[in-house]
Amino acid sequence: MVDAAQIREHADVVGSDGVHVGTVDHVDKGEIKLTKRDAASGGLHHYIPLDFVHAVNDGKVELDRPAAEVMREWSTS
Repeated sequence: MVDAAQIREHADVVGSDGVHVGTVDHVDKGEIKLTKRDAASGGLHHYIPLDFVHAVNDGKVELDRPAAEVMREWSTS
């Protein structure tokens, strides 16, 4: 698992396919909270488990599954 301290506020989050998923608001309780202002969010905060994170490279959070799968599995609470 990636060290949560590597994940920075406003970092880009992308699926394993390179498709944009969202922008980090903050990390808390084992989840990444995505900003609701991001175009991909639909105006809602979404939460992604830290277990989905494959790597953090050049400030970008790279997930271990494609963006469409992440969006099917993320939660809003």
